[in-house]
Amino acid sequence: MREQINQYIWSYNVCDSGTERSAWRHFLQIVFMVGRDLMGGMITLHAMSLVYTTLLALVPLLAVSISVLKGFGVHDQLEPALARILAPMGEQSAELSAHVVGFVDNMKIGVLGALGLVLLLYTTISLIQKIEAAFNHTWRLDSNRSLMQRFSDYLSVIMVGPVLVFSAVGITASLGSHHIVEVLNSLPYMSRLLHLLGNLLPYVLIITAFTFIYMLVPNTKVRIRSALYGAVIAGALWESSGMLFTSFVSGSKSYTAIYSGFAIALVFMIWLYLSWIILLVGASISFYHQNPEQLKWKKNNLHLSGLMRDQLALQAMLDIALAHDRQSELLPSLENLAISQQVPVDVLKRMLDALQADGWISQSAEETTHYLPAVSLQRIRLVDILRSARQAEDDGQTGRFRSDAVVDSLLRELEQDLELRLGEETLADFLQKFEDDAKHEDSLV
Repeated sequence: MREQINQYIWSYNVCDSGTERSAWRHFLQIVFMVGRDLMGGMITLHAMSLVYTTLLALVPLLAVSISVLKGFGVHDQLEPALARILAPMGEQSAELSAHVVGFVDNMKIGVLGALGLVLLLYTTISLIQKIEAAFNHTWRLDSNRSLMQRFSDYLSVIMVGPVLVFSAVGITASLGSHHIVEVLNSLPYMSRLLHLLGNLLPYVLIITAFTFIYMLVPNTKVRIRSALYGAVIAGALWESSGMLFTSFVSGSKSYTAIYSGFAIALVFMIWLYLSWIILLVGASISFYHQNPEQLKWKKNNLHLSGLMRDQLALQAMLDIALAHDRQSELLPSLENLAISQQVPVDVLKRMLDALQADGWISQSAEETTHYLPAVSLQRIRLVDILRSARQAEDDGQTGRFRSDAVVDSLLRELEQDLELRLGEETLADFLQKFEDDAKHEDSLV
């Protein structure tokens, strides 16, 4: 039975254009991979780290935000908005939001001094930096934003984000009392329709917020379709888990009896933990949806054999050369090359980084970054491509291994045989061979 289920799920290859599309099997593959990542522990580890950082940065973040909110005249929505966000905590949500707002009101930014203001901003920015690091890990990204990018992006999040969030929550809260809504509510059938829209509105708001988060936070270009795919699932999970958490809190009085005054803090941390897990799970879903080639490999750390390295490097260089020679419509970006070769993005990037470090390829300066030959195709020898692939990621460690003279002699002979076999054959010659093979196949058809 188990083998039949695995066969049903994994016999489908979303990257194969020749197979019939199955959104259900694609969804099951994503669920399996996200579940594996959850069991691996990194998502929960990042969630725990973000809970700690959130507790430290919550009051400073709100203190900075409220100073911005006052300029837009919506600072009065802070406490109702917090109560709405913390609604899954039940009756304790109003008490906790009042405590948090009290802390913020008691914090006088004007008397903090220069050092206090710097620490305040650092604590606030560190939360956003932690969030970006967690999302970058989910998206298998090694590089973070530059210092200037962080400054501009983080500042926009701190300044604009609270205004949008609290304004949206305030509009939602006051919508029911608006006179236009009251008039519409008196019309036939409109009360049921408005009731349905009122139930759907929280889902729409949270899905919209999650979509923007998934598009803006990772240090890569996220397609809106993939971001929305993850946001819909994460938003539904967030709202549904909020209802379950509310019933759990209201039905469990033992926490208050055991922890007394600390019960509200404990419940708040549990809800924060669940919220961060759901947010990161949605990011993981978006990642697998945008990178379907990852679904073909059921493990994260794919170790490449020597033959696999040669194949990846040669095929990537051929695809880049074809695009450069205007014989292919494939834009040789990292993502497109990975989809074409049906290999995980992070695995292919390791080979491309090695080829770029050796000076065979470079990246364009355009908005949609893609690879192109760094030198003429007549100057790129095939033997040099293979050497770049085989020496990738060795960091000069190969010479540290102890080996006897006969081993060293055999390795030198193999290198000489490779040099003799390929000689001075270049990428341009390889491209010509590819064209001849393609013409021969066309003539047979």
